[in-house]
Amino acid sequence: MGSRGRPKGRPERRPEPEPEPVVVEGGRAERRRLARRVKRRRRTRRAGELPLLVVVALCIALLLKTFLVQAFFIPSGSMEQTIRIGDRVLVDKLTPWFGSKIERGDVVVFEDPGGWLKGEAARPAQDPIVVKQIKQTLTFIGLLPDEQDLIKRVIGVGGDTVKCCDARGRVTVNGSPLDEPYVNPGNSPSDIPFEVRVPAGRLFVMGDHRANSADSRFHLDEAFEGTIDEKGVVGEAVVIAWPFGHWTRLEQPATFRMVPDQARREGRGRRRRRAGTPFA
Repeated sequence: MGSRGRPKGRPERRPEPEPEPVVVEGGRAERRRLARRVKRRRRTRRAGELPLLVVVALCIALLLKTFLVQAFFIPSGSMEQTIRIGDRVLVDKLTPWFGSKIERGDVVVFEDPGGWLKGEAARPAQDPIVVKQIKQTLTFIGLLPDEQDLIKRVIGVGGDTVKCCDARGRVTVNGSPLDEPYVNPGNSPSDIPFEVRVPAGRLFVMGDHRANSADSRFHLDEAFEGTIDEKGVVGEAVVIAWPFGHWTRLEQPATFRMVPDQARREGRGRRRRRAGTPFA
């Protein structure tokens, strides 16, 4: 009986070896390394950009403070109840650059003409040296107000005659009595009698809290009778921005739109006298 083994003359077949796994570059491990490298580069780039962003922000703040708008903190009660202690007001510094003039009724921030701050409410206590330097830097770039500035309402401009008081106890400008609903409740228009002819280029200013404001009335015996120089005006306060519950636009009261200019008033007076019929 024949054998069933492999046929004679044929070589024995061996199983072919399995192919070795091929390592593909850029696999999962490689991708993780690349992702970590990208993150490190991004962090480095951000860290390098931060100082530049800070410089740009400071430059923008400085430009805004110099030419456009600056925020001011109110430390005293001389403008209550219109503006209260702790309010932040935005001051328009752009308008004067285009030649617009300050008008009666405007609320303005101005530099201390000399000694006015002594009569205001107590100022904050002196800060430590480091804190003081930081605050000075923030003040310079416009993020904090200058503590040497004051805020008052313009009652008379150059050429006006401001007087107190008429028979009904009202302040008059060029003979026109002022209706002043903004005056702090319980205050009279003025407890100090005065009559001032405002020189050209100067302003007669008063606080709305007449009983707590060391304004032009308290400097009548000084040069220019308590008026301030228009050049010392920082800008016009246009809005109370903070707190939100006290947000208010500061507009010119209607009573000031009724005040005649002194030149027109005097001109009308002269014409009336010339045209009048003499008494018999």
